[in-house]
Amino acid sequence: MPPASFRWPVSAIVFVALGVITLAIGILAMAGLLRTVHPLLNGDGGLALVVSGIALILSGAFPLGLALLAASQSPAD
Repeated sequence: MPPASFRWPVSAIVFVALGVITLAIGILAMAGLLRTVHPLLNGDGGLALVVSGIALILSGAFPLGLALLAASQSPAD
């Protein structure tokens, strides 16, 4: 449970949102639903988008972890 003084970092929100969007587009591309949009959005392009989406989500988890650590520390005396 996060401490009462915890605030979500803006960078974590942005990275996770972009990661979810990229992951969803990658899944759609791997399913072959985006082949008519652009020829590069085939299975291999979809796999690259899935990997990029996971990387973006993990990039958003890093500032979130730092914020949780900073909020859990007690103030110095």
